[in-house]
Amino acid sequence: MDSLKLNDFLHPRPSPKWIDVLCKLQHFAIITYAVDPSRFDGLFPERFKLDTLKINGEEKALISVVPFIDVDFTSAVMPFPKFTMGQTNYRIYIIDQETNERCVWFLGTTLDSWTLAVPRLCWNLPWYSGEVKFECEYDEPQQRYRKYKMTTEATWAPANVELTQTKDSKIELSGFPDTETGLVYLTHPLAGFYHRRDGKLGTYRVWHKQLEVSSANLKFASFGLLSRLGLVTQEEQQTPHSVLIEPINEFTIYLPPKVVK
Repeated sequence: MDSLKLNDFLHPRPSPKWIDVLCKLQHFAIITYAVDPSRFDGLFPERFKLDTLKINGEEKALISVVPFIDVDFTSAVMPFPKFTMGQTNYRIYIIDQETNERCVWFLGTTLDSWTLAVPRLCWNLPWYSGEVKFECEYDEPQQRYRKYKMTTEATWAPANVELTQTKDSKIELSGFPDTETGLVYLTHPLAGFYHRRDGKLGTYRVWHKQLEVSSANLKFASFGLLSRLGLVTQEEQQTPHSVLIEPINEFTIYLPPKVVK
C-alpha cells in the first residue's frame, strides 16, 4: 500500500442544501478488526473490491464498528428541532472501481430514536432499531476517557463494548506504511454504499474536518451482528486491529441518499 496524506483528501465543505443534516458525534469510536478477505465474499457488487492490506505477510480486510451519540442532529441550513440519539454503524473498507475512491460498505446501522422511520421507510436504508446506552466519563484535563461503555439491546445487532484509555497512548496501525496512511484509510472515507432494504444499491456522502482521534484499548466486546454473519468470531472480537476514539466531532450528511443504477 502506498503512503497517503490527509491533505490530499481534505477539502472545503460542499454547501449544504435544505434537506442536508448537520450533527455532532459524541463518544465517537472506531473499533476495527482485520480478518481473512474471503469472509466478505458475496456481500457487495462486483463494482467494488476490498481495500486490503498485508499484516505479518497475510492479506487482510478491515471491518469497523462505529458507535457514537448523535448530538444536535438537525438541518444544516433551516431552523429545525434538534435530536439526540445513540447510533452504531457497521462498515467494511472498499474501493469503488468506477472512481478508484476509497469508501465504505455499510452492513447497516442501529439507531435509538423514533426518527428511524425516515431513513428506513422513506429511503429504504438498512437501519434497525436498538436501545443504545452510553456510560462515559471523559477527563478533560487528562484528555482521556476514565470510562467508556456502550450497550445496545436489539434483535438485528445487539452490542456490548467497553474501552479503556491511558494518557498520551500512541496510535499504532499495523499493516500501514505509516500512521497518517492508516488514519486516512480508517477515518476519512466520505462515501458509503449499501444494499437498500428493497435490494437496490444505495449511496450517500458525508463531510467532516480532519478527525482528532486518539488510541484506546479494548476491555471487552460482543457484537452480535459480526458473530451471526461469521465475519468476526466472539473470540476474535477481543483482539481488534485498532481502537480510535474522539470525544466529539461534527459531520455534514448530504441527503437524500441516492439509488445507484
